Amino acid sequence: MRKVAIIGLVSAAALLSLALAVRPSGSARHVSAAPKQSLSNGGTQMVIRFASNPQPIPPFLLRDLDGQVVSTAGWHGKVVLLNFWATWCPPCRDEIPEMIELQKRFKDKLQIVGVSMDDSPPDEVRQFAEEMKIDYPIVMGSRTLSGEYGGVPALPTTFVVNTDGRIVQKHEGIYPIDVYDSEIRSLLGMPVQARIETFEDTGQIFLKNAVHAKELPGVDFQGLSEDQKRAALKRLNSEMCTCGCKLTLAQCRINDSDCGTSKGLAEKIVQEIRSSPSHGAPVSSTIRQ
Repeated sequence: MRKVAIIGLVSAAALLSLALAVRPSGSARHVSAAPKQSLSNGGTQMVIRFASNPQPIPPFLLRDLDGQVVSTAGWHGKVVLLNFWATWCPPCRDEIPEMIELQKRFKDKLQIVGVSMDDSPPDEVRQFAEEMKIDYPIVMGSRTLSGEYGGVPALPTTFVVNTDGRIVQKHEGIYPIDVYDSEIRSLLGMPVQARIETFEDTGQIFLKNAVHAKELPGVDFQGLSEDQKRAALKRLNSEMCTCGCKLTLAQCRINDSDCGTSKGLAEKIVQEIRSSPSHGAPVSSTIRQ
């Protein structure tokens, strides 16, 4: 994939405008968030990043709010933005005009699909969509559907799919429209005002890929031998977090680096392995002459 010199840049204010809404379980909370891996502002350039090991989009066949069939099989050759959202989510509502503009801008080369995570009846979601003048299809989501995409713990979450039907990026929160514009243009083979880089998906998109991660947010592996580190990663990928997320400790660290439960449990595991010679710690010996 070629690299193109940049002539535009993203403002710091745009970075500060990113927001997430966590799906309520009793009560909703909203947190601000910076981009995890897609956007960089070095003062002179924008950097967009795509997974070097993109996974196929999990297939589904659903009907939209108008009763029309929406199938992943019909998206080949198009860039797709699969946008998980909800009517109760303020950042999602703020993002809708941006999605409408992108669909208008790229027409039939782009397919935006909204996945409503509302518990409200479809008629209420349809009324909301009409009021917002949403012109792309919306399907009703479910825990099963979001689970196939590795879980969607925060809204909005948007999966970026290339023309071969593979997910190359995942965005949590609101991103400047220039980010999506550059990504779409790049995936369509059009000129872009950005530098393109790649990264290995080790859980940033699909949490199942956390098993391939060599580092985890907030986990200090310093001082461990290679055998000890492998042992620690194995345990972190097999033991479950007790915060209620239903994820492994490794997945929870990637999914929510602010989780104090997974951080504490991870530190305990690393410390146990660090102090255990049976996990490959070097053992000194003295040879008597």
